[in-house]
Amino acid sequence: MLRFAASTARDMSIGDLRVALFTFITSLQRKEDFIVRLEDTNTKKNIEGKDKEVLDILDFFKIKSTQEIYQSQNVRFHSAMALQLMHEKEAFSCFCSPEWIQKKIDEAESEKKPYLYDDACANLPAELVIDNLNPFTVRIHRPKKDITIIDSLQGELRLKADTIDSFMILKQDKTAMKDFATAIDDMLSDISLVIQSQEEIESAAKQEYIRAALSYNKKIEYMHIPNIENNDVSVLSLLESGYLPEAITNYLISISTRAPKEIFTLEEATEWFSFDAMVKTPVVFDIEALRAMNKEYLKKLDAKELSRYVGFADEEIGELARIYLQEASTTKELNDKIAPIFSKRTIPQKFEEQTKNIANIIKSAPYFNEYDAFESYIIQESGLQGEELLIPLRILLTNAERGPDIAQVYNCLKNYMGEIIK
Repeated sequence: MLRFAASTARDMSIGDLRVALFTFITSLQRKEDFIVRLEDTNTKKNIEGKDKEVLDILDFFKIKSTQEIYQSQNVRFHSAMALQLMHEKEAFSCFCSPEWIQKKIDEAESEKKPYLYDDACANLPAELVIDNLNPFTVRIHRPKKDITIIDSLQGELRLKADTIDSFMILKQDKTAMKDFATAIDDMLSDISLVIQSQEEIESAAKQEYIRAALSYNKKIEYMHIPNIENNDVSVLSLLESGYLPEAITNYLISISTRAPKEIFTLEEATEWFSFDAMVKTPVVFDIEALRAMNKEYLKKLDAKELSRYVGFADEEIGELARIYLQEASTTKELNDKIAPIFSKRTIPQKFEEQTKNIANIIKSAPYFNEYDAFESYIIQESGLQGEELLIPLRILLTNAERGPDIAQVYNCLKNYMGEIIK
């Protein structure tokens, strides 16, 4: 069983999506189930509708889960496991106030030392705990020996015991801390492999320690992939900016692996992806490189499909959009080019008279299949030449003074003259 954990308190980032892609691909290769776990236990930070947004994005990228689980469904297990640890003296009640803890953190920071909890409450007599009515958190006792995790990409990773304190597992409101909830949830779901970013190594070690304290003997395998610089880029913002999910998928896999070719599908990546093909150093998210790849994907679309991205279902408009790919790299940029063609014209004052004259000629003109014949007719009827002809004509056809070859544009718009010349 593999899982992808998604927060319902923030947008999905490109780093999150990359983890989801690699986890999904690996689940297909191993023929294991793939769970999407929605981390929704922090009710103060949850964003309404974010769970549906996450699931919709995954579906848009063809990442299909076997099951979706809300972490809040496991709250009773989090509490039960914490209570078990307390009964077995593996965890203890901590009455230190948040203000006191913050003071200690600030002191450590001023001394340029990492903060570690000082175990002030670790060995309180039972009577002081039982009779204490103050709010308390629950902490697990610090490890006595180093923690080892198995990493498919980096081999055996060891976290020194003296770098880990008696860390918190339950907050004052008795909801689980992230590492504790994750450790329990992975145990309940019988997770075999966790793929996550490099920055999660310490969390993975803490989770292993928690499960060992609960006598869970199964060793979960990990793969910590190198971080992405500019990781905070939102997947939703990329989609809203007109990047195709196929291009984003291709790009994220390309920068993270030694891919056998530049352009490929998710299905093709599933055939050759392996841990051995992973890049072992941090990667950079380059929006210009993604733009270039997105343009290639748009070029590969057939005309009718391309037209749908600009609000039509017409091959001629699709071919028009293809012409504008000289100037655009995303569907939003294409829309910004195509939409004005079917909007009210903005005529520069110095071309108002010529534009009005040409518009009247076009309205009463016969149908011309070729642009040269169309242009010759307008010249003949208007007597206009050069800039006084071409700029007003371009404005009438495209609502812009500059742009692609006007003859190519006309060939795509000749059947729309009645709609654009009014």
